[in-house]
Amino acid sequence: MASSPAKVELRELGNTGLKLSCVGFGASPFGNVFGQVSDDDAITSVREAFRLGINYFDTSPYYGGTLSEKVLGKALKAVGVPRHEYIVSTKCGRYIDGFDFSADRVTRSIDESLARLQLDYVDILQCHDIEFGSLDQVVNETIPALQKLKEAGKIRFLGITGLPLEIFTYVLDRVPPGIVDVILSYCHYSINDSTLEDLLPYLKSKGVGIITASPLAMGLLTESGPPSWHPASPELKSACQAAAAYCKEKGKNISKLAMQYSLSNKDISSVLVGMNSVRQVEENVAAALDLETAGKDEETLSELEAILKPVKNQTWPSGIQQR
Repeated sequence: MASSPAKVELRELGNTGLKLSCVGFGASPFGNVFGQVSDDDAITSVREAFRLGINYFDTSPYYGGTLSEKVLGKALKAVGVPRHEYIVSTKCGRYIDGFDFSADRVTRSIDESLARLQLDYVDILQCHDIEFGSLDQVVNETIPALQKLKEAGKIRFLGITGLPLEIFTYVLDRVPPGIVDVILSYCHYSINDSTLEDLLPYLKSKGVGIITASPLAMGLLTESGPPSWHPASPELKSACQAAAAYCKEKGKNISKLAMQYSLSNKDISSVLVGMNSVRQVEENVAAALDLETAGKDEETLSELEAILKPVKNQTWPSGIQQR
């Protein structure tokens, strides 16, 4: 009889009572935003994710113009895991045709998302990339609309996402405590940019759950390098390329090290990473399991941080990125 595989750690998400897998399954690739993904590949990758203990899946109507939600919904149904055993988050306010954080649009949005996902509710609904809208509208109109969806049982918890870190303090300082359950930050807790760390005590004091995404800095921390649309400066791209080359010379994988760097902070409940194949699921879970047993590769990480020091925490303007 085959032994059960090792599974990734579960972490509590703020005050929600939810326990998320420390590796989160980012389903944006199901929207074909990084190349074609067949339904079969989506189903087998979701099945493998469950087998290895991943219980958190994230999508948005923006990814692939609703395709990601449809494919994720199809995969979850095909795999057939009981609904209470997994956590799904989707988003509202950002769509393929633009941004709309009005109460009417986000209210319609959740019904559309639930139909595509083939679910009765989502665990988390997040306002998507709120820096592109009016933050005051998000505070005064969008979040109250999401509270009504919570009361109606269509969502269990609500959150906000975006790139600039100051959007989180702006909103959280203007809503009553306990209203916003979770924030999703991206590209601010990785080897090249760890500025989210400064915000963690504040977020914890608010009882807000913390999810981070893009541990590979949208492709900067990979051997193949970022996509052509990546908004980083030439200096940052060059430094990350040098860091990747250094790792390869040492027989190390920069993407695995980057994933472990993001996973190592237990104040972060889950690290979301886009996945579209069984191989990617297995690699990300292996990085998490190796971190648990062997710890971080402090020596190589310190060498990488030395290479990246001239561009450390060099962010880029918030732009229209796929992620």
